[in-house]
Amino acid sequence: MTRDIPRLLQAIADDVRPLLDQGDVASYIPALARVPRRQFGIAVATVGGEVYGAGDSERRFSIQSLSKMYALALALQREGDALWQRVGREPSGTPFNSLVQLERERGVPRNPFVNAGALVVTDVLCRRYLQPERAVLELIHRLLGDTTVSIDAEVARSERAHSDRNAAIAHFMRSFGNLHGDVGAVLDAYCAQCAVAMSCSELARASLFLAADGVQPRGARVVDALAARRIGALMLTCGAYDASGDLAWRIGLPIKTGVGGGIVALVPGRLCVCAWAPGLDANGNSIAAAAAIERFAAAIGASIFAGEPSRD
Repeated sequence: MTRDIPRLLQAIADDVRPLLDQGDVASYIPALARVPRRQFGIAVATVGGEVYGAGDSERRFSIQSLSKMYALALALQREGDALWQRVGREPSGTPFNSLVQLERERGVPRNPFVNAGALVVTDVLCRRYLQPERAVLELIHRLLGDTTVSIDAEVARSERAHSDRNAAIAHFMRSFGNLHGDVGAVLDAYCAQCAVAMSCSELARASLFLAADGVQPRGARVVDALAARRIGALMLTCGAYDASGDLAWRIGLPIKTGVGGGIVALVPGRLCVCAWAPGLDANGNSIAAAAAIERFAAAIGASIFAGEPSRD
């Protein structure tokens, strides 16, 4: 199967190209509003160490909420199950930056992938590290064995200058006692973390530990097997915000999306695939990237709900 992946990825890149004119870029972050829309990349990294790509698979882009996977892994390294006393594990059914459930649920976010939950995770990291955004970045460096990935300072400044809604979420949770640190420091770290720039091939490689029971292939253990499986479960149920059910139905894999246009999907025990295109639907998910991963999963029969998986 692996020998056919390059041809499959190129066919998918050609197939989704008409979708690149659809959707809108993330205009509420001015630095992202200037990203040219007609770009697309897709890459696959296997647990055996192979990496394949097509299109703009080596072009770096703002990973945004994809950073929440790595921040969550780092928080679980440090806090373990104590983290779940402050963050839930249920789908929200609301937009990623919504405040509506926080009052009814007394400042406890539904899950770590909505912005409220990610801010609590960042608050945990702020108590553990002097520069939590650097800790997230250094984890990515270790996962890749490469220190060239960096935080895009322009995107970080732009996002921080337009973070009023996240500030409101943070202050609201603090009023319930579920945000312990300084709100400004948490927002600084969170916006910088989201502004990490990576390519599809780098994201596919850096996320492999989540498809391999917490062990980065040919590397060290990142989280224990149970934590990796639980992160995957949260990706399946909550990774695409209020479109998580639809994408689980369409793709059948744990995924995480970001408003930078990237989507990461796990095929447990086998591989990780990342696709990117800046045009977003109304839920903040990339139209072309979602279509590409849906086609890839169908082509290799990779749904976690399938029977005996095909073997490479």
